[in-house]
Amino acid sequence: MEYDVKKIKKLINENSKIAVICGGPSSEREISLRSGKNVLDALKRLGYKNAELIDINKNIAQVLLEKKIEVVYNAMHGRFGEDGCMQGLLEILEIPYTGCGVTASSVCMNKDYTKNVLRNFDIPLIKSVLVRKEEDYAEKIKDLKFPLMLKPVSEGSSLGMFKVSDEKEMEECFKKSLEYNQDVLVEEYLDGKSLTVGVLENRNELFATEILEFRTKTEWYDYEAKYTAGMTEFILPAQLSAEMTEKVKNIAVKAFKACGCRGVSRVDFLVSDNVPYVLEINTSPGMTDLSDLPAQSKAMGINYDNLVQIILNGAGLNK
Repeated sequence: MEYDVKKIKKLINENSKIAVICGGPSSEREISLRSGKNVLDALKRLGYKNAELIDINKNIAQVLLEKKIEVVYNAMHGRFGEDGCMQGLLEILEIPYTGCGVTASSVCMNKDYTKNVLRNFDIPLIKSVLVRKEEDYAEKIKDLKFPLMLKPVSEGSSLGMFKVSDEKEMEECFKKSLEYNQDVLVEEYLDGKSLTVGVLENRNELFATEILEFRTKTEWYDYEAKYTAGMTEFILPAQLSAEMTEKVKNIAVKAFKACGCRGVSRVDFLVSDNVPYVLEINTSPGMTDLSDLPAQSKAMGINYDNLVQIILNGAGLNK
């Protein structure tokens, strides 16, 4: 479905001092820097001559105030930029920013918290348990069936994720997952179609993008598959029935609303046995050349610059 790009208007003054914040100390630093550069280039093409890139450090509040930044485009991924920390700082500084607010950012950064919220809205979820570092994982996972997926609860880009087939692999990989987070979500592995769909907010209009289906050359959608050209086949739009397409899009918007998201997010799914399970919600989707959201948007007639404009227009939605 083509989106009417005439609806995309500039709601931020072209002379505004805009900071594209990116980088920072998270494990997704390099991806964030790539996203930030692309976003800055788009802002320049759109006419925002006072936009600049800022690599996050501990003096970020002082830097933003000294530069008299009026609007922040958040291109950070992972800790501090996607978990509510930066959002809280910007609230204190009273600087409008793109993307989700404090609560939605912190909830969606944690895969287990996200599931707990979505469960209250009858959204399909794969069976899982949360295992903390000090807990006996063998006891916690006794009702789950191998193979299992190990997911650090607050990491992105599939970092620290492992598929395990038996107790021996579980012991080995659980320790590795803990290197990324103190808590690990252990989820049953299901065969099915891997999908992702963006949810955007343009001038109070909430809509889902085209659904992207990905088929990887790796066993599952890991870091290598996400960020190495040629390792993943992307199908746009996803090969789904019209009924399933509509269902996935509706659930994506429902999940977006349930978690209190604003502006932009991306909802990941696994469709197995005709059930669209929500895996997680990403509140700061990648904006690199290989990222999902730009591809999804392009498939419905929203080019990269228009996508950046829509996301920029969302600055101030949290005020």
